[in-house]
Amino acid sequence: MVTMRKRFLLAALPMLAVVGAGATSKEQKAFLSSSYSYEVLVLGVGQDGTKVFKVYGYAKKVPAAIIEARKNAVAACIFRGLPGANGAAPTPAICTTPNAEEVHAGYVATFFVDGGKYLKYVNLTSDATPSGEDCLKLKGGGYKVGITVQVLYDNLRRDLEADGVARRLDAGF
Repeated sequence: MVTMRKRFLLAALPMLAVVGAGATSKEQKAFLSSSYSYEVLVLGVGQDGTKVFKVYGYAKKVPAAIIEARKNAVAACIFRGLPGANGAAPTPAICTTPNAEEVHAGYVATFFVDGGKYLKYVNLTSDATPSGEDCLKLKGGGYKVGITVQVLYDNLRRDLEADGVARRLDAGF
């Protein structure tokens, strides 16, 4: 009987090590505070030159999470692109340069400062105080807030091309 238990424990131990090897809370906090921690859900086709989607922001207070979500909406258009859903085709990122955030770090820092230039490209289309499933209290403290936004995609692309951050579409390969 004892040998059966030992065999079971020896067989189960590697599986427990693999299951326990998930992200620690410190790693999860680092991910949530990184520039890659935004979620996007495309809701449909916007008017000409715009993209309509739901985006999420993370912060300790709800108003700060809403501001973060606005930044994430513009950052998704610039650096990641938008997935296709609900009748909308996928949209590639405006900046196709690898590691564009690092390459244009100075421009990005001034562009995304609170009250910065990014605000002229994003319009809130949902209530400014999300409730229900749009505002979740996180275990470790803070909130995950989802807002519906409309991003003026064509204007954003045009201005980034003029500033030299994005390549022009007619520039070729």
